[in-house]
Amino acid sequence: MNWTFWKRSKRTLATSGLLRDLTDCHSHLLPGVDDGVRSLDESLQILADMESAGIRKVWLTPHVMEDMPNTTERLRERFARLQDAYTGPVRLALAAEYMLDNLFAARLEADDVLPLIEERTYLLVETSCFNPPMGFHALLERIRSRGYVPLLAHPERYRYLSLADCRALKDSGTALQVNLPSLTGAYGPEAQKKAEALLKSGLADLTGNDTHRLSAFRQALQAPVHWRS
Repeated sequence: MNWTFWKRSKRTLATSGLLRDLTDCHSHLLPGVDDGVRSLDESLQILADMESAGIRKVWLTPHVMEDMPNTTERLRERFARLQDAYTGPVRLALAAEYMLDNLFAARLEADDVLPLIEERTYLLVETSCFNPPMGFHALLERIRSRGYVPLLAHPERYRYLSLADCRALKDSGTALQVNLPSLTGAYGPEAQKKAEALLKSGLADLTGNDTHRLSAFRQALQAPVHWRS
């Protein structure tokens, strides 16, 4: 995807073209499993808004971490219920967002993970926004050794990562997933600036909205951005 920067624009995320035919690779729309959407009705309302915005496909990526120890079986059951209830045109797929903690290491060794497959077989992972986990690079290498491409969620939000650090991660085989609401300033000016730089430099591999709530998604749709695809 080619990205063009507007210094001045009144376009919103909804009218920017960024969502048209998008494969959204990060969402918390699976109801009642994490800190995301709580009800099936809210999931369906968000999906209806995504239809209107032109989104083509959504990966549901619920949190899996020590505080939210979702099992693969439970997530698949909840996903099947959502698939049964949703009859619209947006394609739904199930993966997960894994915190790089002790629970993740055990799951990886057991190959008990839900990958995100878009031309390559990714594993969506996250860290604290303030500090990387101990053995961060070794964990990423272990993911690669299991046949997955580590896909780092929203690197623009990690205060410990500079643009040069992101480039080094990319060069070592880690893919990067940028949250589009970062372009609206939703996570603050530093994250916005870094997200713009990641897209402009071609370092971002995939994008998503990281949607947790209907109200937040609608607010993001109406927020101004300075990018278009």
